[in-house]
Amino acid sequence: MIRAIFFDLDGTLLPMDEKKFEYIYVSTLCKHLIPYGYDPKLVAKGLMDGMVAMFKNDGSVNNDVAFWNVFNQLLGKDCREDSQYFDEYYKTGFYETKVAYGINPYAKEIVEFCKKNFEHVLLTTNPLFPAVATQTRIRCAGLEPDDFDFVTSFENFMFCKPNPKYFLTLLKIYNLKPEEVLVIGNNTVEDCECALACGIKSFLIKGQIIYDPRAKHEFEEVEPKDVIEKIKSFLNE
Repeated sequence: MIRAIFFDLDGTLLPMDEKKFEYIYVSTLCKHLIPYGYDPKLVAKGLMDGMVAMFKNDGSVNNDVAFWNVFNQLLGKDCREDSQYFDEYYKTGFYETKVAYGINPYAKEIVEFCKKNFEHVLLTTNPLFPAVATQTRIRCAGLEPDDFDFVTSFENFMFCKPNPKYFLTLLKIYNLKPEEVLVIGNNTVEDCECALACGIKSFLIKGQIIYDPRAKHEFEEVEPKDVIEKIKSFLNE
């Protein structure tokens, strides 16, 4: 019996033009930090190098520590001392990325259905951003952070998809067996192959599916309008 639903965010509940998002995010953050003495070229490189460090994180520290260790080394100082400037950006300038988002008109209905029918509903977005940034993206999807029992962010998590330890850690936290979980995403590797490696069932939402060449299996694809009916089929198992 399925007890928990794990939702991806970008491209799943929140349609996104990833290239446009990345460009706007990096350029607006760099612009925001210039008055505080930051070199935009170093900030841009630090963001990319820090992201790589989070993907490679072995779990010895949370992702925010892995990120700042790399970012600080490149910038030559402890940038966490300027945390108010970064927080200020995520509460203001980060909203400019909204132009890169689309609308999944079924997102709210899907999540509400799951909240009524399952014990746990988690947002298992890759924890590459601070919570404040992820909360903004959740609201852009027409949802609220409180719609989920847990949202992974770089402050509260230590692994990234497609590392199977990402899902295995969540299974342990919520005392779940793999067969009691359903993953819903849009990436054949980060969502589905990662889930499969843990023995977790999954399917893809059509519209913005990422067919990662590393994928070794084919996964079921469901139209957004049919997601609730698909989830109902798991209730009857």
